[in-house]
Amino acid sequence: MNALMWLTIGFLIIGFAVLVSMKKNMESKLAFIKGSMESEESSTKANSIIWWIVSVVAWGIVSIMLIVWSFHTHFG
Repeated sequence: MNALMWLTIGFLIIGFAVLVSMKKNMESKLAFIKGSMESEESSTKANSIIWWIVSVVAWGIVSIMLIVWSFHTHFG
């Protein structure tokens, strides 16, 4: 296996571990926001949830690109 394959596997595993570890925290922030819509703190928590979603989407896109690039390099 070449370095690109190891980079892809490592990126996927580390990213998935971070995603799973932060999931419970985001769920509790969402529950707080649902409970108190008018609070200043709920606005801050909403921003952190939005940025978490954006970063998860970015991680997913980069993961897909790395997988495609790895297969293209390995089989192409």
